[in-house]
Amino acid sequence: MNYIPRQISTSISRAAKYFPVVVITGPRQSGKSTLARNQFPDFQEYNFEDVALRERVYNDPKSFLENCGDNVILDEVQHLPDLFSYIQIAVDRDENRRFILSGSNNFALMANITQSLAGRASLFTLLPLCIEECMAYSDRPTDELLYNGFYPSVVTGKRPADLFYPSYYATYIERDVRQLKNISSISQFQTFMRLIAGRCGTEFNANALGSEIGVTSPTIKSWLSVLEASYIVFTLSPYHTNINKRLTKTPKVFFYDTGLLCFLLGINTPGQLESHPLRGAVFENLAVIELLKKQYNTGNFQNLYFYRENRGNEVDIVRQKGLELDLFEVKSSKTFNTSFTRNLDYVKNLLGERVRNRILVYDGDYIPPTAINIRQLTTKF
Repeated sequence: MNYIPRQISTSISRAAKYFPVVVITGPRQSGKSTLARNQFPDFQEYNFEDVALRERVYNDPKSFLENCGDNVILDEVQHLPDLFSYIQIAVDRDENRRFILSGSNNFALMANITQSLAGRASLFTLLPLCIEECMAYSDRPTDELLYNGFYPSVVTGKRPADLFYPSYYATYIERDVRQLKNISSISQFQTFMRLIAGRCGTEFNANALGSEIGVTSPTIKSWLSVLEASYIVFTLSPYHTNINKRLTKTPKVFFYDTGLLCFLLGINTPGQLESHPLRGAVFENLAVIELLKKQYNTGNFQNLYFYRENRGNEVDIVRQKGLELDLFEVKSSKTFNTSFTRNLDYVKNLLGERVRNRILVYDGDYIPPTAINIRQLTTKF
């Protein structure tokens, strides 16, 4: 597979100059190992998915670290939580040693990093490709982009989407994710996955989901937390000038990849998206995740929210940077309509001078001053 350069590489290279440990997290198959291998070609690589290697290191971690080399890539390192303490000792003894750690379980990684490598590690999140990274492959109709998603092996044509996502779901989500919470009922968990896909871009209601599936609300919240830790879904909180209210109000749920979302919605071809009732939600999901990828790739940590009032006024995305705000309204239509910007104008008048930009993100080719095409989202803003 041809290597696609990743925008996050610049930040990772800079961090490796100053930190003895660089940690790259993200979903499985997002390209973490490929990135590390291409960015640090002289480093010795060890993959702890290899059970025999994992057992050997588990039995004698000190000996392994003494003989593995000074510059090392350790993949899926969450399988060996005790190794983190030994890495701490190694880098404290020799500040010139460098470790690149990768893993696909954010909860397990962060727990060990916080305990053993605080102040010694720089953390990065590598998500599937953004539109800008895969321009050589993304000159396709929007429905194909949404359906194929942005995992590197699908984008480059190594694996077709209709084979990749069923396998990804069966081997990763149903196996690995379920085991994290010892989820016993596969049928209930499958129903949960389909239902939250159908509620993509809507406010998360654990009570309603629990009643529909036949489990408790705490169980639903527990399942959601493990999906977040495994980079399957993420949430956006509502924007409110009172920070306490942001934290207590109901969030919206989105998926880290639209290809997986389409699979869970039962969409089997790009053509089915054109008239699908949830095409708008899938399109909105793409806009949200593109902005999130830009945040992670550039290290410019901006907070993403949505805005909604009880009386119906809403804006799909509010991006906060410092004291300034950018407002994004997302429409999947290919035809521009001046009414699309109505809510942007309303919220701008409400929030005043803090609003820096008002942007309509839609699927059309006509680009008035107030709008951009989805492919321009992270290049212009």
